[in-house]
Amino acid sequence: MLGRSKPPINGPLKTGEDLMLDFDVVVIGSGPGGYVCAIKAAQLGLKVACIEGENSLGGTCLNVGCIPSKALLHASEAYHDSIKNFSKMGIDINPPTINWPKMLDYKSTMVSQNSQGIEFLFKKNKIIRIKGWASIETTTSIRVEERLITTKNIVIATGSKPTVFQNMTPDNKVIVNSTGALSLKNIPKKMIVIGAGVIGLEMGSIFSRIGSEVTVIEYLDHIAVGMDREVSKSFQKILKKQGINFLLNNSVTEIKVNKNIATVRYEGRDKSELKTISADLVLIATGRKPYTSGLGLENVNLATNKIGQIVVNEKLQTKHSNIYAIGDVTLGPMLAHKAEDEGVAVAEQIAGQSSHINYDLVPAVVYTSPEVSSVGKTEEQLKAENQDFKVGKFSFMGNGRAKVNFSSDGFVKILVDKKTDKILGAHIIGPGAGDIIHEICVAMEFGACAEDLARTCHAHPTVSEAVKEAALACLDGAIHN
Repeated sequence: MLGRSKPPINGPLKTGEDLMLDFDVVVIGSGPGGYVCAIKAAQLGLKVACIEGENSLGGTCLNVGCIPSKALLHASEAYHDSIKNFSKMGIDINPPTINWPKMLDYKSTMVSQNSQGIEFLFKKNKIIRIKGWASIETTTSIRVEERLITTKNIVIATGSKPTVFQNMTPDNKVIVNSTGALSLKNIPKKMIVIGAGVIGLEMGSIFSRIGSEVTVIEYLDHIAVGMDREVSKSFQKILKKQGINFLLNNSVTEIKVNKNIATVRYEGRDKSELKTISADLVLIATGRKPYTSGLGLENVNLATNKIGQIVVNEKLQTKHSNIYAIGDVTLGPMLAHKAEDEGVAVAEQIAGQSSHINYDLVPAVVYTSPEVSSVGKTEEQLKAENQDFKVGKFSFMGNGRAKVNFSSDGFVKILVDKKTDKILGAHIIGPGAGDIIHEICVAMEFGACAEDLARTCHAHPTVSEAVKEAALACLDGAIHN
């Protein structure tokens, strides 16, 4: 038996007896779903290994997604404040300049620290890390190079990768995907973003704030698909005011590169006039797809659906009860926190415990400035379901803390059942939206009404008071409107 005290396995094993490794649970992938699943399983007393092909732990989210993008968002927002708001507060400084290489170093440092944190947690919980690319051989065995790992349970948590646009492979110089955009050698003067989803808007926001002229081309007639339409319209107006240009209802037909300049051809969805626009960088942000290449699914007769997802039941089991799949490789939103909750649920089930995930209450956040967050139903969904509902809204213009912080754009919108006052959905655009949405998530998890929120004392002055005011607006009316 392999003892828990053995160090992580980072290279080929030399002793014959160690070529056969046996575990209770083997997690394939160390992203948010994978590493959380591994830690929870170990905490529950199971013998756990995690297989990761990349050099660092954390998956896409930590290495080339959530964490590095948030670092650059924070840096770009600090730069913006130093130019626009410092002098208003009596802080006089010389005009600040961007040191791009140093900003990238800051981003890389944050990524490294977070990855090292996961390594520490693996050691603390006696999880064996196996470096290499996994291929499932049977329902109870996985091969990693010459190593054969046997296990009672397999958890597939291999995440996703950027979709390919028009069979075009990014050159990571002029045409990039989200990964390439995080490591550019220079700040582009002009940038075209194809796709007005979360990734495109966040990355466009970063470069717009640090000096790039950003144009977003979107096939639909609105940005951020799936978002409450009132919030989407307000969001677009704010981003446009910040300097981002939008070409909606347009389809990109061709991208050509000549002398490090990209020319993008696009036309209206109605096949109207063909137009062109040029820039020194094109970011393709048209979505992501499940990553299962080389995983050996065919060896255990596991098929994927037409969009590449592994089919699972309500317990996240595949057709084989001991093989689970979580996160971006399964149905549902590609969100790190959704993957984390699924990782915990699977670990608990393997350990013989019960678990539950309320997929109706998985919050979504866009980390621009202002942030946008949502949970539950949109107004459009409720209308389509013929549900009687009321709307309570409160503008951050009426929030003292938001005014002090020069962040009064946006509002809180709460949707409640007209008869019972039960909260059905909430949508926030404004300061700290990604944090204050959780107050409403908790309320909805326990079946709370708007009156419950309205009667809960909120500290003053805080931006979260806007939630209370929106709840009051569902009743007799907000106080500070």
